[in-house]
Amino acid sequence: MKESSKTITIRGFAPLQQFLKGRVIDIGAGNDLICPSAEGFDVSQGDANYITKFRPAGAYDAVCSSHCLEHMFNADDALVEWWALVKPGGYLLLTVPDEDLYEQGFFPSRFNSDHKETFRFRKADSWSPVSHDVESMVSRLPGARIISAELQSDNYDFSLQFKFGDRIGSSRLLTRVYLKLEKKLGYDRPVVKALRRSLFRKGVPIDQTHGNVLAQIQVIAQKMGDLPLA
Repeated sequence: MKESSKTITIRGFAPLQQFLKGRVIDIGAGNDLICPSAEGFDVSQGDANYITKFRPAGAYDAVCSSHCLEHMFNADDALVEWWALVKPGGYLLLTVPDEDLYEQGFFPSRFNSDHKETFRFRKADSWSPVSHDVESMVSRLPGARIISAELQSDNYDFSLQFKFGDRIGSSRLLTRVYLKLEKKLGYDRPVVKALRRSLFRKGVPIDQTHGNVLAQIQVIAQKMGDLPLA
């Protein structure tokens, strides 16, 4: 399941609906737009690291991005670019993977080699050499008022969470066998669950987000500078 669809399936659309009015752009969504009226922006439209070269500043009532910021060359600079698209009074809806729940102590990422930076939630320190406190990143944006910030771990099995410093097993063959079985039978089949737990006991990290699991941080902020008169 794709990330926006999965989040909405698990959490419902109602909590986000109030922020998705007017002109909406969804950065990095592919064909999984956060709402039907959203304008998609992906690699075929341009480089999201420099999005103001391709889309006008201050033109959007809502700028959304789910699991895209971690692919940018410089997350701070890209976020400033994305924020520039938000009109006064508009909203930024940002979702990124949580480094402890997704990366699980590994960087470069074991599960997605294109991840360039990692994100933490309300932690002073991190095991990751490229970690950002995403709530602080958003709060530093000019005129930003945080509406909500939360760690979303729905359906996450913490008993299968690898932790930084845990001893890792060496059998990548078992991992490949598991992934083929998971793809064929589905994440929630009993035999797949049993194999997943067996691999974990052997020191093999498990990407739980292949299933109906959230392992992410979501921050929603409003741009308060130069609000239009009522």
